Amino acid sequence: MKRLTLAAIAALSLSGPAMAQNAGQIARVQAGASCPRCNLFQADLEGRTLKGLNLSGARLRQANLSAGVYNRASFAGGDLRDVEASASVFSSSSFVGANLTNASFVGTYLQGANFRGAILSGTNFSGAEMDRAVGLSQRQLDQACGDEATTLPAGLRIPACR
Repeated sequence: MKRLTLAAIAALSLSGPAMAQNAGQIARVQAGASCPRCNLFQADLEGRTLKGLNLSGARLRQANLSAGVYNRASFAGGDLRDVEASASVFSSSSFVGANLTNASFVGTYLQGANFRGAILSGTNFSGAEMDRAVGLSQRQLDQACGDEATTLPAGLRIPACR
């Protein structure tokens, strides 16, 4: 019986992917390396200049991307739920198909960023400059929020944050 219990515990522990952050992968990205599909859960990338990185499909949930420069970076298909990205620059970055639920892009520069198919539920774009962002639909923006300082492409609007 004891042997069976230990075997069951071992099998369960190996059955699914690890959900904790990967410190080695985070260190690589902090040093400026691309890391598609990496586990960067709760990564601290605050204040970094990481231009042109490929982080497509990466798990960046609860990561801190504040006050950084991420021009031409790809976050396509990534998990960016609960990301803090205030006061950052994402010129021409790709968020195609990314999950940005409850992310904060307060005061962020998003000119040329591509949001095609991105999930923006609860995303805060207060003060964000995104009038030249592409791939945005009114349906996406209806799930997000902003303020009077948020700039959007012509014809689009965003609800006020509460």
